[in-house]
Amino acid sequence: MTARSSFGDNVRVSAGPDTVARGLAGEVGVVFGETTPSVTGVEVIGVLLTDYAINVHFEHRKQSFWFAPELLEFVDHAPGTEIRLDGVPKKWTRAADGSWIEEETIGPTKRKPSRKFW
Repeated sequence: MTARSSFGDNVRVSAGPDTVARGLAGEVGVVFGETTPSVTGVEVIGVLLTDYAINVHFEHRKQSFWFAPELLEFVDHAPGTEIRLDGVPKKWTRAADGSWIEEETIGPTKRKPSRKFW
């Protein structure tokens, strides 16, 4: 991967011995995070050239895996992706250039928990 992908980007897994063996070669997923494997001890697919790994989530598998960055190809910034947080009257929408557009939202953003009293 020529440039580091960031949270929310779509990436494609390159073919290599480790990715082919796991059936991940060619799969497209979403970047969910990054880490320093020497500190966190995560299992990383591929050979690390630096102490840096990227977590990719595959929705259809309902799984995430940690990869050496060199095994990932940037696809796009997933424009249109929205993020909302409970209790925060805002939303963030991903633009095609990778930036996040912040907007105020109207109305309640958090559901009240249902409680039963006997």
